[in-house]
Amino acid sequence: MEIIGYVASIAIGISLGLIGSGGSILTVPVLVYLFGVNPIIATSYSLFVVGISSIFGAYPKFKQHLISFKTAFVFAIPSLIAVFITRTFILPIVPNHIINIYGFEITKSILVMLVFATLMILASISMIREKKCVGCPDEPENLDFNYPLILLEGTIIGVLTGFVGAGGGFLIIPALVMLSKLTMKRAVGTSLTIIAINSSVGFIGSMLTHHEHLQYSLLFSVTGFAVVGIFIGNQLSKNIDGFRLKKGFGVFVLLMGTYILWKELMGN
Repeated sequence: MEIIGYVASIAIGISLGLIGSGGSILTVPVLVYLFGVNPIIATSYSLFVVGISSIFGAYPKFKQHLISFKTAFVFAIPSLIAVFITRTFILPIVPNHIINIYGFEITKSILVMLVFATLMILASISMIREKKCVGCPDEPENLDFNYPLILLEGTIIGVLTGFVGAGGGFLIIPALVMLSKLTMKRAVGTSLTIIAINSSVGFIGSMLTHHEHLQYSLLFSVTGFAVVGIFIGNQLSKNIDGFRLKKGFGVFVLLMGTYILWKELMGN
Protein backbone atom coordinates (compact mmCIF):
# COMPACT_ATOMS: atom_id res chain seq x y z
CA MET A 1 0.00 0.00 0.00
CA GLU A 2 2.86 2.38 0.78
CA ILE A 3 4.26 2.09 -2.75
CA ILE A 4 0.83 2.94 -4.17
CA GLY A 5 0.66 5.80 -1.67
CA TYR A 6 3.93 7.31 -2.88
CA VAL A 7 2.84 6.98 -6.51
CA ALA A 8 -0.38 8.76 -5.54
CA SER A 9 1.72 11.43 -3.82
CA ILE A 10 3.38 12.18 -7.16
CA ALA A 11 -0.11 12.48 -8.64
CA ILE A 12 -0.90 15.10 -5.98
CA GLY A 13 1.92 17.27 -7.25
CA ILE A 14 1.16 16.64 -10.91
CA SER A 15 -2.40 17.83 -10.36
CA LEU A 16 -1.23 21.02 -8.65
CA GLY A 17 1.36 21.69 -11.33
CA LEU A 18 -1.04 21.10 -14.23
CA ILE A 19 -4.28 22.76 -13.14
CA GLY A 20 -3.44 24.57 -9.89
CA SER A 21 -5.92 22.50 -7.88
CA GLY A 22 -6.91 18.96 -7.02
CA GLY A 23 -3.83 18.15 -4.95
CA SER A 24 -5.56 18.70 -1.64
CA ILE A 25 -8.53 16.62 -2.78
CA LEU A 26 -6.17 13.67 -3.21
CA THR A 27 -3.95 14.19 -0.17
CA VAL A 28 -6.38 13.37 2.65
CA PRO A 29 -7.72 10.15 1.04
CA VAL A 30 -4.14 9.06 0.23
CA LEU A 31 -3.04 9.59 3.83
CA VAL A 32 -6.14 7.97 5.34
CA TYR A 33 -6.63 4.96 3.07
CA LEU A 34 -3.11 4.21 1.83
CA PHE A 35 -1.00 5.20 4.85
CA GLY A 36 -3.54 4.55 7.62
CA VAL A 37 -3.37 8.04 9.13
CA ASN A 38 -6.23 9.17 11.39
CA PRO A 39 -8.56 11.49 9.38
CA ILE A 40 -8.19 14.42 11.80
CA ILE A 41 -4.38 14.19 11.81
CA ALA A 42 -4.47 13.64 8.03
CA THR A 43 -6.05 17.08 7.59
CA SER A 44 -3.04 18.60 9.37
CA TYR A 45 -0.57 16.58 7.31
CA SER A 46 -2.45 17.56 4.15
CA LEU A 47 -2.01 21.26 4.92
CA PHE A 48 1.76 20.76 5.20
CA VAL A 49 2.07 18.63 2.05
CA VAL A 50 -0.08 20.91 -0.08
CA GLY A 51 1.44 24.09 1.36
CA ILE A 52 5.04 23.11 0.63
CA SER A 53 4.16 21.64 -2.78
CA SER A 54 2.30 24.80 -3.76
CA ILE A 55 5.32 26.94 -2.90
CA PHE A 56 7.42 24.95 -5.35
CA GLY A 57 4.58 25.09 -7.87
CA ALA A 58 4.15 28.86 -7.55
CA TYR A 59 7.83 29.66 -8.12
CA PRO A 60 7.90 28.86 -11.88
CA LYS A 61 4.65 30.82 -12.26
CA PHE A 62 6.33 33.76 -10.52
CA LYS A 63 9.22 33.67 -12.99
CA GLN A 64 6.71 33.65 -15.85
CA HIS A 65 4.83 36.63 -14.33
CA LEU A 66 1.70 34.52 -13.95
CA ILE A 67 0.82 35.56 -10.38
CA SER A 68 -1.45 38.47 -9.52
CA PHE A 69 -0.17 39.47 -6.09
CA LYS A 70 -2.88 42.11 -5.72
CA THR A 71 -5.57 39.47 -6.11
CA ALA A 72 -3.74 37.03 -3.85
CA PHE A 73 -3.49 39.71 -1.16
CA VAL A 74 -7.18 40.66 -1.30
CA PHE A 75 -8.26 37.01 -1.34
CA ALA A 76 -5.80 35.78 1.28
CA ILE A 77 -6.56 38.19 4.14
CA PRO A 78 -10.08 36.94 5.04
CA SER A 79 -9.05 33.40 4.07
CA LEU A 80 -6.07 33.40 6.45
CA ILE A 81 -8.18 34.66 9.33
CA ALA A 82 -10.84 32.01 8.66
CA VAL A 83 -8.25 29.22 8.38
CA PHE A 84 -6.55 30.13 11.64
CA ILE A 85 -9.82 30.50 13.58
CA THR A 86 -11.17 27.20 12.20
CA ARG A 87 -8.03 25.16 12.98
CA THR A 88 -7.28 26.81 16.33
CA PHE A 89 -10.71 27.29 17.87
CA ILE A 90 -13.56 25.63 15.93
CA LEU A 91 -12.23 22.18 14.97
CA PRO A 92 -10.86 21.38 18.47
CA ILE A 93 -14.28 21.93 20.10
CA VAL A 94 -16.15 19.64 17.70
CA PRO A 95 -17.00 16.57 19.85
CA ASN A 96 -15.54 13.20 18.92
CA HIS A 97 -19.01 11.62 19.02
CA ILE A 98 -21.51 13.86 17.29
CA ILE A 99 -24.79 12.00 16.72
CA ASN A 100 -26.26 8.52 16.48
CA ILE A 101 -28.79 7.98 13.67
CA TYR A 102 -30.60 4.64 13.75
CA GLY A 103 -27.55 2.89 15.15
CA PHE A 104 -25.08 4.66 12.82
CA GLU A 105 -22.75 6.79 14.90
CA ILE A 106 -21.25 9.85 13.23
CA THR A 107 -17.90 10.64 14.81
CA LYS A 108 -15.68 13.64 14.25
CA SER A 109 -13.45 11.63 11.90
CA ILE A 110 -16.39 10.32 9.87
CA LEU A 111 -17.88 13.83 9.63
CA VAL A 112 -14.62 15.21 8.22
CA MET A 113 -14.49 12.48 5.56
CA LEU A 114 -18.19 12.90 4.67
CA VAL A 115 -17.77 16.66 4.24
CA PHE A 116 -14.60 16.05 2.24
CA ALA A 117 -16.31 13.52 -0.05
CA THR A 118 -19.23 15.88 -0.61
CA LEU A 119 -16.83 18.68 -1.61
CA MET A 120 -15.05 16.29 -3.96
CA ILE A 121 -18.29 15.37 -5.72
CA LEU A 122 -19.42 18.99 -6.04
CA ALA A 123 -15.99 20.04 -7.34
CA SER A 124 -15.89 17.16 -9.82
CA ILE A 125 -19.30 18.06 -11.23
CA SER A 126 -18.11 21.64 -11.68
CA MET A 127 -14.98 20.49 -13.53
CA ILE A 128 -16.86 18.01 -15.74
CA ARG A 129 -19.63 20.47 -16.69
CA GLU A 130 -17.28 23.41 -17.37
CA LYS A 131 -17.39 24.58 -20.97
CA LYS A 132 -14.32 25.63 -22.89
CA CYS A 133 -14.15 29.31 -23.67
CA VAL A 134 -13.61 29.58 -27.44
CA GLY A 135 -12.11 32.83 -28.64
CA CYS A 136 -11.51 34.23 -25.16
CA PRO A 137 -8.82 36.94 -25.06
CA ASP A 138 -5.44 36.10 -23.56
CA GLU A 139 -5.72 39.08 -21.25
CA PRO A 140 -8.98 40.45 -19.81
CA GLU A 141 -10.09 43.94 -20.74
CA ASN A 142 -11.72 44.71 -17.40
CA LEU A 143 -9.56 44.37 -14.30
CA ASP A 144 -12.11 45.77 -11.82
CA PHE A 145 -12.47 43.51 -8.81
CA ASN A 146 -15.72 42.50 -7.16
CA TYR A 147 -14.27 43.07 -3.70
CA PRO A 148 -17.29 41.98 -1.57
CA LEU A 149 -17.61 38.66 -3.39
CA ILE A 150 -13.84 38.05 -3.30
CA LEU A 151 -13.78 38.69 0.46
CA LEU A 152 -16.75 36.35 0.96
CA GLU A 153 -15.19 33.66 -1.22
CA GLY A 154 -11.90 34.00 0.65
CA THR A 155 -13.66 33.50 3.98
CA ILE A 156 -15.53 30.42 2.76
CA ILE A 157 -12.34 28.91 1.34
CA GLY A 158 -10.58 29.58 4.64
CA VAL A 159 -13.22 27.73 6.64
CA LEU A 160 -13.12 24.74 4.26
CA THR A 161 -9.32 24.71 4.28
CA GLY A 162 -9.27 24.72 8.05
CA PHE A 163 -11.93 22.05 8.47
CA VAL A 164 -10.97 19.41 5.92
CA GLY A 165 -7.35 20.29 5.17
CA ALA A 166 -8.09 21.15 1.53
CA GLY A 167 -6.36 24.01 -0.19
CA GLY A 168 -9.54 24.81 -2.10
CA GLY A 169 -7.98 25.36 -5.51
CA PHE A 170 -11.02 23.83 -7.19
CA LEU A 171 -13.04 26.71 -5.72
CA ILE A 172 -10.36 29.41 -5.83
CA ILE A 173 -9.65 29.19 -9.58
CA PRO A 174 -13.25 29.74 -10.75
CA ALA A 175 -13.52 32.65 -8.31
CA LEU A 176 -10.33 34.25 -9.63
CA VAL A 177 -11.46 33.89 -13.24
CA MET A 178 -15.01 35.14 -12.67
CA LEU A 179 -14.55 37.72 -9.91
CA SER A 180 -11.00 38.95 -10.49
CA LYS A 181 -11.12 38.66 -14.30
CA LEU A 182 -7.83 36.73 -14.46
CA THR A 183 -6.86 34.52 -17.36
CA MET A 184 -6.73 30.79 -16.61
CA LYS A 185 -2.92 30.70 -16.55
CA ARG A 186 -2.71 33.64 -14.13
CA ALA A 187 -5.50 32.13 -12.04
CA VAL A 188 -3.50 28.90 -11.67
CA GLY A 189 -0.37 30.76 -10.50
CA THR A 190 -2.34 32.99 -8.15
CA SER A 191 -4.27 29.99 -6.80
CA LEU A 192 -1.03 28.17 -5.95
CA THR A 193 0.17 31.27 -4.08
CA ILE A 194 -3.05 31.51 -2.06
CA ILE A 195 -3.05 27.78 -1.33
CA ALA A 196 0.57 27.93 -0.15
CA ILE A 197 -0.24 30.77 2.27
CA ASN A 198 -3.51 29.28 3.54
CA SER A 199 -2.14 25.79 4.01
CA SER A 200 0.98 26.99 5.83
CA VAL A 201 -1.02 29.12 8.25
CA GLY A 202 -3.53 26.30 8.73
CA PHE A 203 -0.75 23.85 9.59
CA ILE A 204 0.75 26.27 12.12
CA GLY A 205 -2.67 26.78 13.70
CA SER A 206 -3.19 23.04 13.85
CA MET A 207 0.16 22.46 15.55
CA LEU A 208 -0.71 25.03 18.22
CA THR A 209 -3.70 22.96 19.33
CA HIS A 210 -2.64 19.39 18.47
CA HIS A 211 0.32 17.78 20.14
CA GLU A 212 0.24 14.37 18.47
CA HIS A 213 3.62 12.91 17.62
CA LEU A 214 4.26 13.73 13.99
CA GLN A 215 5.44 10.97 11.68
CA TYR A 216 8.16 13.13 10.17
CA SER A 217 9.48 10.43 7.85
CA LEU A 218 6.03 9.90 6.35
CA LEU A 219 5.25 13.62 6.20
CA PHE A 220 8.52 14.55 4.48
CA SER A 221 8.40 11.54 2.15
CA VAL A 222 4.89 12.29 0.89
CA THR A 223 5.81 15.97 0.54
CA GLY A 224 8.97 15.11 -1.38
CA PHE A 225 7.12 12.92 -3.87
CA ALA A 226 4.44 15.60 -4.26
CA VAL A 227 7.13 18.19 -5.04
CA VAL A 228 8.54 15.86 -7.71
CA GLY A 229 5.04 15.68 -9.12
CA ILE A 230 4.83 19.48 -9.15
CA PHE A 231 7.84 19.72 -11.46
CA ILE A 232 6.42 16.98 -13.69
CA GLY A 233 3.07 18.77 -13.80
CA ASN A 234 4.70 22.09 -14.71
CA GLN A 235 6.50 20.47 -17.63
CA LEU A 236 3.41 18.60 -18.81
CA SER A 237 1.33 21.78 -18.65
CA LYS A 238 3.35 23.12 -21.59
CA ASN A 239 2.19 20.29 -23.86
CA ILE A 240 -1.17 19.07 -22.52
CA ASP A 241 -4.55 20.70 -23.06
CA GLY A 242 -5.47 21.76 -19.54
CA PHE A 243 -9.20 21.86 -20.36
CA ARG A 244 -9.40 18.19 -21.32
CA LEU A 245 -7.14 17.21 -18.45
CA LYS A 246 -9.41 19.04 -16.02
CA LYS A 247 -12.45 17.13 -17.26
CA GLY A 248 -10.63 13.81 -16.97
CA PHE A 249 -9.47 14.69 -13.49
CA GLY A 250 -13.04 15.66 -12.64
CA VAL A 251 -14.24 12.15 -13.51
CA PHE A 252 -11.51 10.65 -11.33
CA VAL A 253 -12.43 12.91 -8.39
CA LEU A 254 -16.11 12.03 -8.80
CA LEU A 255 -15.33 8.31 -8.58
CA MET A 256 -13.09 8.81 -5.55
CA GLY A 257 -15.61 11.02 -3.74
CA THR A 258 -18.37 8.48 -4.36
CA TYR A 259 -16.14 5.69 -3.06
CA ILE A 260 -15.35 7.62 0.15
CA LEU A 261 -19.06 8.28 0.77
CA TRP A 262 -19.84 4.59 0.27
CA LYS A 263 -16.99 3.43 2.48
CA GLU A 264 -17.80 5.82 5.35
CA LEU A 265 -21.56 5.21 5.23
CA MET A 266 -21.58 1.47 4.51
CA GLY A 267 -18.29 0.37 6.02
CA ASN A 268 -18.94 1.63 9.55
